[in-house]
Amino acid sequence: MSTGSFSAPSQVHTFDGLLSDFDGTIVDSTEAIVKHWHLIGEELGVDPKTILATSHGRRSIDTMQLYDKTKANWEYVNYIEGRIPQQFGSDAVEIPGGRALLAALENAGARWGVVTSGTSALIDGWLGVLKLARPSVLVVAEDVDNGKPDPSCYLLGRKKLGLEDSTSIVVLEDAPSGIKAGKAAGFKVIALKTTHSLEKLQEAGADWIVEDLRSVSVKEVVDGRVQIEIKNAYQ
Repeated sequence: MSTGSFSAPSQVHTFDGLLSDFDGTIVDSTEAIVKHWHLIGEELGVDPKTILATSHGRRSIDTMQLYDKTKANWEYVNYIEGRIPQQFGSDAVEIPGGRALLAALENAGARWGVVTSGTSALIDGWLGVLKLARPSVLVVAEDVDNGKPDPSCYLLGRKKLGLEDSTSIVVLEDAPSGIKAGKAAGFKVIALKTTHSLEKLQEAGADWIVEDLRSVSVKEVVDGRVQIEIKNAYQ
C-alpha cells in the first residue's frame, strides 16, 4: 500500500508540446458513459457491468468487437457516441482545472492537442455542450488502426503538432492504457488520479501523478516551448 501524499514541491518542466487525453482528464463524463453503456447493454442483451469493466480508456469500436462484431464499424460507433452529449450532456462536468488549462495553453500559443479514444462525434458534442477551448490538433478513435495502449495515437498527435523529431512531449492521462501509450511513444506522462487507483497509475509507468488539473499550469511559452508547472504531485 502506498504511504506517500500529494505534496511534492512545485517544479517547472519545459516541453516542445503537450498532448492530452479527454475523457477522465479534461472532462468527467463517467455518469453519462455509465448510462450510455447501460443503454447499449440492453440493446445487445449484455450485462452493462461486464462492458463497463473493460470499456474505460478503450475505443468503443474495440469494445463492440467483443460483443457484436456486426456493430464494430465507424458508422454505428459514431452514431451511438454522438448521442451521448445530446442525451446525457448534463451529467458531464469538467475535471477541476481543465477549462483553465486549455484556455491557458491556447492563450499562450503553446503547441497542444487532444488525443482521445472517443470518436469525432463524441468530442465535438462535449466541446459544444461544455464550451471548452477547441484544440486545433485533434486525434480521434477513427484516426488510428489500433487504440491505446498502442502508441500510434500519440505519435500521430506529435506529427500533427509539427514536432515529428521531438521526444520532448508531455502527455496528460487518467487511464493505465493511455499512460502506457504515452510512455511507449517515448513521452513524459502526467497522470491524474481521477478514475483509477494510485497503484494502477504507478504500475502503468506515469512520471508524475496529480489529483487533478489544478496541479498543472502553464507558466509561459518561450521560443515555442511551453513551460509547465506541476504542483502537489504524489511523492
